Amino acid sequence: MSLKPRVLVCDPVHEDGIRKLREAGFEVDMKTGISAEELEEAVSNYEVLVVRSRTKVTRKIIEKGERLRIIGRAGVGLDNIDLDAAKERGIRVLNTPEAPAYAVAELTLGLILSLARRIPFADKTMKEGKWLKKKLVGWQLHGKTLGVLGLGNIGEKVARLAKAFGMKILITKRTPPPPELLKELDAEFISLEELLRRSDIITIHIPLTPQTRHMISEREISLMKDGTFIINTSRGQIVDEEALYQALKRGKLRGAALDVFETEPPTNYDLLRLPNVICTPHIGAQTVEAQKMAATLLAEKIIHAFNLNPCSQ
Repeated sequence: MSLKPRVLVCDPVHEDGIRKLREAGFEVDMKTGISAEELEEAVSNYEVLVVRSRTKVTRKIIEKGERLRIIGRAGVGLDNIDLDAAKERGIRVLNTPEAPAYAVAELTLGLILSLARRIPFADKTMKEGKWLKKKLVGWQLHGKTLGVLGLGNIGEKVARLAKAFGMKILITKRTPPPPELLKELDAEFISLEELLRRSDIITIHIPLTPQTRHMISEREISLMKDGTFIINTSRGQIVDEEALYQALKRGKLRGAALDVFETEPPTNYDLLRLPNVICTPHIGAQTVEAQKMAATLLAEKIIHAFNLNPCSQ
């Protein structure tokens, strides 16, 4: 039996991260697309699991991981890992929230611009041979108020990009940001309710937890100004999709741009087919640069956790 720590990679990650682990002395098995049942059978043979968002690391899988020491998530969200079960077993959970920050922030601004200027509709009608210039009156971002829910790696970058557009920035989060950061962003730190009332555009950048599930629902939407835009590039379950659908359908909200959904892939397309909705298939972190960084950063964190020096292997 190999004395090398064994790593099971359950989802596709960039080859640079795999190479880094192997050079550091790990034995790496690639089983991307492995089913839950297959993982339950295989997990006992590994010290490390590497996953993205597809693989669900349940309590049952963790309990069968007799040798498991680390669960590595190449990305941000940890809602697909049973953190309580991992903690009970003393298993470290590592992720890479730094890696996709620029990619998700840039997509967020792209979605905001697409809503404000109706870019997808303009493109579609042009390709149909139509010239609808008079109907395509847009909505400029300069001078508008952007409400940012959460100010982590991604939220802060979105705020910086929005400031460059001349937008007013409102921020709400669990703990106050450093005063110097607020000054740098020329932003206000306010309550969620005040942010909902004052924002022209609301963008969501918070993790999914039991406390944040359906954080934006019928009550919260009722507090928003008529004609508000909502952008969600965090987790689909933070927004109550039925409440969002009704608000968009009756015109309470001007539009929504969604990269994430309550069920992925979606099973109900009523919301997505609304003319004032723009949607993308959870591509926030899907850039070459972000994927490479997620894989290499995670590999470095796993190596550090095992106290291995790559140069000595």
